Amino acid sequence: MITPKYSIRICRVDYADQVHARALVALLDAYAHDPMGGGSGLSDYAKTHVVAGLAVRPQAFSVLALAQNEDQTPVGLVNCIEGFSTFAAKPLVNIHDVIVLSDWRGQGVAGAMLEAVIQIARDRGACKLTLEVLSGNQKALRTYAKLGFDSYQLDPEAGTAQFLQKWLDPGV
Repeated sequence: MITPKYSIRICRVDYADQVHARALVALLDAYAHDPMGGGSGLSDYAKTHVVAGLAVRPQAFSVLALAQNEDQTPVGLVNCIEGFSTFAAKPLVNIHDVIVLSDWRGQGVAGAMLEAVIQIARDRGACKLTLEVLSGNQKALRTYAKLGFDSYQLDPEAGTAQFLQKWLDPGV
């Protein structure tokens, strides 16, 4: 178990709670401004629609890290989407975003949030967790390795899996 160096509270996001909703958008926008998130910030459309979009999807859930100060400052967020493993015939959980504000990195926040995600995934009967990470994000790779994440491969001779994408709406 990874324990944060400073006092934080981990909670599941209630998409109907305006404080949680504002925190989710602010943290996601901060991540989108970071070079590891693309460096350009969220579009106005995403800022306006992301919370409602997550809220109507029962397979989506998010975890929030709040500093234990008088403001309960939001310092981290993980967004997840449940999928389905056809080989295992069980749910899987894709960790879609892992966000920790720069001043809070290296203090165990991501690990604490991911421990909560692991428990939620187990409660859902998931067979595995998946995530994507940029190969240059060595800090994140070390955190994920401590939690037992590894590259995906079926047979070493076939190589490791690669994450690919194709935009369907170039305006996104």
